[in-house]
Amino acid sequence: MTETAERLDAYVRFWNTGTEQEQRAHAAAAFADGVEYRAQIGILSGTQALIDFRNQFAAHMGPVTLRLREQPQVHHDRARLRWEILTGDGADTSFATGTDVLHLDGDGRISSVTVFLDRAPEGFDPAAHD
Repeated sequence: MTETAERLDAYVRFWNTGTEQEQRAHAAAAFADGVEYRAQIGILSGTQALIDFRNQFAAHMGPVTLRLREQPQVHHDRARLRWEILTGDGADTSFATGTDVLHLDGDGRISSVTVFLDRAPEGFDPAAHD
């Protein structure tokens, strides 16, 4: 597995792991210091903000799994990941789909994430997050 593929795998594992200790280990493998996360819900900076966001989401939604819809595409210092979020006890109910565009720094770590919703969650109002 290439270094970039390992970082992208750590990124997916970060979103799918349940303990903060595991999240920190995956974050260390994937993210650059000061990683920036831009989504319609807001802009987050740093690993702790991403850990807090992930854990608040899971606390609100229950079991959550981020699943890739296809192999990541990588060129130069960018990667595109198309994903689906599954919820429920069996993590089998589709909540939303989207695309993350990742910027990779000179060391191959993810320095920023820009999130696009391909299919927003039911009832999501993007205007409420402007």
